[in-house]
Amino acid sequence: MIENKVVVITGASSGIGAATAKLLASQGASVVLGARREDKLAALTDEINDAGGQAVYRVTDVTKSVDNENLVQLAKDAFGGIDVMFLNAGLMPVAPMSELHVDE
Repeated sequence: MIENKVVVITGASSGIGAATAKLLASQGASVVLGARREDKLAALTDEINDAGGQAVYRVTDVTKSVDNENLVQLAKDAFGGIDVMFLNAGLMPVAPMSELHVDE
């Protein structure tokens, strides 16, 4: 059950990320949206909130650690924590994820 859960979604400004945000918000989740395109994030956030959902956003470039930290902090500040993280942003690592080369 997703109702009353807090979901952080990266790559949320379009495509699968935006569709997921709308669906989860319509089912009672609070969504925290991150992507690079502020105009699209703002429009999506307004659409969700106008429909009775709960959404906040922060411009986020997932290749920048500070942006990721700020998105997590937004979730904590706005909704008290995080239940689910949907890391949907398009990103191609240059090494296997198991090697934890976070600077790449």
